[in-house]
Amino acid sequence: MPQPISVTILAKNSQELLPQCLKALARFPEVILLDNDSTDATVAIAGQFPNVKVFHSSFIGFGPLKNLAASYASHDWVLSIDSDEVLTPELAQTILSHPLDNAKAYRFLRHNFYGKRLINACGWENDYVLRLFNRKVTSFTDREVHEGIKTDGLALETLPGILNHYSFKNTDELLRKLNQYTTLFAQQNRFLKSSSAFKAIYKGFWTFLRNYFLKRGFLYGFEGFLISACNANGAFYKYMKLHEANRSMTTSLIISTYNWPDALEVVLKSVALQNELPDEVIIADDGSRAETKAVIEKFQESFPVPLRHCWHEDTGFRLAAIRNKAMAMAKGEYILSIDGDMVLHPDFVKSHKRIARANTFIQGKRVLLQPELTKQILQSKQWHITPFTSGIINRFNAVSSETLAKLGSKKRPDIKAIRGCNMAFWRADVLQINGFNEDIEGWGREDSEFAIRMLNAGVERRNLPFGGVGYHLYHPENARTSLPENDKILADAIGQKAKWCRNGISKYLQA
Repeated sequence: MPQPISVTILAKNSQELLPQCLKALARFPEVILLDNDSTDATVAIAGQFPNVKVFHSSFIGFGPLKNLAASYASHDWVLSIDSDEVLTPELAQTILSHPLDNAKAYRFLRHNFYGKRLINACGWENDYVLRLFNRKVTSFTDREVHEGIKTDGLALETLPGILNHYSFKNTDELLRKLNQYTTLFAQQNRFLKSSSAFKAIYKGFWTFLRNYFLKRGFLYGFEGFLISACNANGAFYKYMKLHEANRSMTTSLIISTYNWPDALEVVLKSVALQNELPDEVIIADDGSRAETKAVIEKFQESFPVPLRHCWHEDTGFRLAAIRNKAMAMAKGEYILSIDGDMVLHPDFVKSHKRIARANTFIQGKRVLLQPELTKQILQSKQWHITPFTSGIINRFNAVSSETLAKLGSKKRPDIKAIRGCNMAFWRADVLQINGFNEDIEGWGREDSEFAIRMLNAGVERRNLPFGGVGYHLYHPENARTSLPENDKILADAIGQKAKWCRNGISKYLQA
């Protein structure tokens, strides 16, 4: 006996085609219509059909909306269609009578129309859509656009019959949907895909050639040319919007310092000279005396971005705690973390932003300066450092090139050479692992323990060669008396595959 099926439909201002869509579903026991803030007669029309149940939701992305609609269904087998799609009688009969297998998902051929004309070109041909599934076995992906049914472990079967898709009736509808989908694409792929103006031009040009010539759009006259041109515009604007989105992050630069106001003054000067400024700078001050506060107040008078001072009392080396307090204050979605002895190359912020990717933290390098060069910089408050400057220990790290940085940036699965003096990460990822572990006091291992929890939580590490260049002012190394205890905390995090620390940033966040 065939399984009962619930049909789910997303609708917004669908009054024109909805009657035709719902009439074709009259034999199905239940239709779930999830309305997305319609302002026309959509809901009233749906109320005229006895097998239709209406629910409401604001727009949360197509994938999440389709899963929400399926959750309202009374039956486990779900047929998902759009409000501009109409089942042919043959397809409806096939779906209702076909014995359904829980180990399968089912697809069928969709015919796409422009106005009243069937278009079998421009990429609209051979359009098989996967729409019939058991919600206890699978679901839609959570993608905002270009969502699909998850098929891992499922066999796919093609059912006979046609789903007619009356996608666009005129140019205005084409352009409105183009704008909506390109915006959603950019939002969904922000920092997941790279883009550029050149890539957008190339994608648009190639899309037109492929659709109009290789996909035979030229055989359909005006409609074929229009669809090919709109598809090309869609490709162009997808990647232009993505290019903009990838450059639109808000950044907070956090500078950790302790009682070295001369160095902090030079570092702040190098921040003010950045070719791309951060949105704010926060001084994470581990209990410095009044001289450091005076330096900060002097710069606050004319600094090009907000400069904030986060201070706590000096009760010993508590770098993890002051970093957490500063990150809790941060308003930027992306955090650049440096030490107060790192003088920055003019492209430091820019190169970090260009390499940023979702679900990734970045480990930068440092250019070690010898004592004499450090002394000259602190006395003159001036510097002009190149890979050939006398007084540099590791010249390779002084090379700054956006092209080489992109080519050389690689994933790393370990915590070797982790240094908090030059790191970048998403604030959301920091909150996910509860920030730095404040059980670590005294010098050492707070950066590595933070990084191992990032990796355990699924956040990837990438190094940044040839970019994010910072010049590390020479100073004697800190005492390592706390290292054995801190090593134990790190070892526990590794052994337990920790993703969270108990004593972290959460206590500084407002409820």
